[in-house]
Amino acid sequence: MIEISNLSKSYGRHKAVDQISFEVTRGEIVGFLGPNGAGKSTTLKMLTGFLPPTSGAARIAGKDIFRESLEVRKRIGYMPENVPLYTDMRVKEYLRFRGSLKGLSRSRLRKRLSEVMETCGLTHVRRKMIKTLSKGYRQRVGLADALIHEPDLLILDEPTNGLDPNQIRAIRSLIKNLGEKHTILISTHILSEVEMTCNKVVIIDEGKIKAADTPENLVSSMRRAGRVTVELKAPRSEVEGIMLEFEEITRVVGESLQGDWNRFTVFAAPKTDTRLKIANLATEKKWPLRSLSRRIGTLEEVFIELTRKD
Repeated sequence: MIEISNLSKSYGRHKAVDQISFEVTRGEIVGFLGPNGAGKSTTLKMLTGFLPPTSGAARIAGKDIFRESLEVRKRIGYMPENVPLYTDMRVKEYLRFRGSLKGLSRSRLRKRLSEVMETCGLTHVRRKMIKTLSKGYRQRVGLADALIHEPDLLILDEPTNGLDPNQIRAIRSLIKNLGEKHTILISTHILSEVEMTCNKVVIIDEGKIKAADTPENLVSSMRRAGRVTVELKAPRSEVEGIMLEFEEITRVVGESLQGDWNRFTVFAAPKTDTRLKIANLATEKKWPLRSLSRRIGTLEEVFIELTRKD
């Protein structure tokens, strides 16, 4: 659905986007992440035809974003971070106006109005003035606008920005349902939403792609993913010395607890699980063991690990 190859955008000597390449296949929900100034917005503006690239190429649904810009735009539904709505119009009136601008015939527009209002939960507010709606419902109107012409690709820029937890949950559920029929690219700072919604993540920083994979693979490959915590009644120096003999263990940090108990934080290589070895060691040495757990990483930690400057 999206094929990006060595895409760049420069403003004078500053490269906002520096030869990025990645692909999004049909039917995927992809989180497009990066810190402020990383190049996210510039990339989205190039994909939607708002900005021409300096170099490189990108295709959407097989169409070149530069040479076939109008054809590309027909296949994209775009919802910006701050949805520019005509607040003095009613919901149905606004969506009819937007559909006509996008070239829908009267019969098709009539059908699509009913469909998108039902999909986005707007049927019961269709006659209300947009200025009377809550932020959550305004986001729904913006989403319905992006969907009205049945695009192949939905590009959503911060779709849950400014919403309360209940509204975020509703929009998240709506996006998941839309993913059954559309390819979706989401730019957001709410990483927990990406973990619950997206089946692929692309992380950009300083204009370059730092990672592109599933959330699960990114979390399992991070440096701290193999960390295990164990509480043993055993001498610290002996435990640390024996554990460091294991090939996959890189560091052991001990901490004294009450009585003769010690807590050990065991650092191991990514994609390894040392819990069974540690449990077997405790059994062999007859060390009392009262807890053993593996550190489960988060996408937020992956993001920080890939983009932090220290």
